[in-house]
Amino acid sequence: MAKFVLAGRADCPYYAKAELLADYLQKNLPDFRIHKITQHPDIWEEWLEDVCEKNKWSHKKSPIIWRELLDRGGKGMLLGGYNEFLEHAQLYYGVTSSMTSELMMVVAKENLGTHIEKELEEESLKGLINPLQVWITSASAPASCGLIPLLTSGEVFGMQTEISITLFDNKRGNHLTSVLLESQDLGAPVLRSIRICTRVEEAFHQAHVVIILDDSTESEVLSLEDCIRSRVPLCRLYGYLIEKNAHESVRVVVGGKTFVNLKTALLMRYAPSVAHNIVAVALGVEGQAKAALARKLKTTAAGIKDVIIWGNISGNNYVDLRKAKVYRYESAIWGPPHYSRPVLSLVFDSEWLNKEFVTTLQNLSATGKQFGGILSAHSIATTLKYWYHGSPPGEIVSLGVLSEGQFGIPEGLVFSMPVKFENGSWVVLTDLEDIEINEQIMTRMTSDIIQEKLVALGDVIYFEPYQPGTDLAKKYGNILPIKDDNYEDQHPTAEHKYSIYSDLVPEEEKDLALSDINFLDLVPQSIPEKAYSPVPTDEFEDKTVEQ
Repeated sequence: MAKFVLAGRADCPYYAKAELLADYLQKNLPDFRIHKITQHPDIWEEWLEDVCEKNKWSHKKSPIIWRELLDRGGKGMLLGGYNEFLEHAQLYYGVTSSMTSELMMVVAKENLGTHIEKELEEESLKGLINPLQVWITSASAPASCGLIPLLTSGEVFGMQTEISITLFDNKRGNHLTSVLLESQDLGAPVLRSIRICTRVEEAFHQAHVVIILDDSTESEVLSLEDCIRSRVPLCRLYGYLIEKNAHESVRVVVGGKTFVNLKTALLMRYAPSVAHNIVAVALGVEGQAKAALARKLKTTAAGIKDVIIWGNISGNNYVDLRKAKVYRYESAIWGPPHYSRPVLSLVFDSEWLNKEFVTTLQNLSATGKQFGGILSAHSIATTLKYWYHGSPPGEIVSLGVLSEGQFGIPEGLVFSMPVKFENGSWVVLTDLEDIEINEQIMTRMTSDIIQEKLVALGDVIYFEPYQPGTDLAKKYGNILPIKDDNYEDQHPTAEHKYSIYSDLVPEEEKDLALSDINFLDLVPQSIPEKAYSPVPTDEFEDKTVEQ
């Protein structure tokens, strides 16, 4: 059996002549087989170079013909181009070609048209099973390494949903390349492709899911106010690109521990058409609270449900245990798997609950403290899983969403509150009973959320620590935007004060300017812990409910 491979540029007349000769030999010789490969003229040279490098051949023109040694294995034996193939046919089979030059050109043109039609058909077939486009920003962050295996496991989006992941970062470093290669090595059944993107103008192209990770922290910022304001340029850029490039049904998840509520609010401001699909992940703080309770109760964190996180995910928040339950708790009272007991009835040490527990969570959630990569990745993946497939029936989930005045929360703030996921969306659980929040606690929680936004947008210069008796929602009611749709018209100076783009280029030239910006040079940097002083523990004595 003689098997030959004939490969050439789709518009090459000598490929057409060799093809006609090969077809004649295959039709008339029972032991002659030919396999044909055409490549588009734009990629032919690159393809030929790769084939020759792989097989250690030297060949520069179209076509290239080699014989595959079926009975011996190995890389095959290079025959050469058209002239060598014609000589071989004449010598071994006594056959020659009589195709005219005019016919060669006609067939070459037909070959190119057929090749293009075949490519379009293949693309259309791929389009019938469009993969879910998932973009991960700041992809060099530690959470990215833990997030990719979870996303590609099939448990987040489903085993029937293929995904394509784009790792978006400011530069393609060795670490990011390693993440890419290791992800490819996973052999995950739902991973269609994974690539790196460093070009700003291509960001979030047709994205169905955008995951915002914590920004890189390579240097320090001198003040808390500078750190807050430095969030605006990147969020404005991301919001603009999401509006311009992303799919209309895009879902944006903001994870991490660095000004999560603020970044979510800014993204909503700069991507208003998808604001309803932008959420802040609170499951990391919820997980930390469950773990602290589990250590105290000597049980597993997975058995603790319905812990509610209120307020600022990366600042002043309130861990509400009034609905919290423990399942499979080892005690004198046992029940079936669905049997649970209230957490507050099992924690007899009220001093631990109101002081040590509060202090531990306060330290963990202070601004500037980071989640580990595993916790951050798991929190984001679980939030997405619930969003696509629904949260467990009857279970309360904490999520940072835009307030519409529920529970007495000022309208227009991104605030963590209890929700449930169902039918591809989330619903705030406004029908929960006995979860009213003390006015002082509510004011304390809203204080830093309001001030972060005011400082970021330039309405106030300094971040003022919360003072009892001060209601910032009333104090700044005349400038605090409830809905941001018309905010630029109301406050043109606030918008431009901290925006690098508005001062540099007119609006119609923004597309061109964005492509030249090394955007993560603008990323907010870390802040020394002393620059932010958490509220003293004794001010939180009413943070949990008395037994």
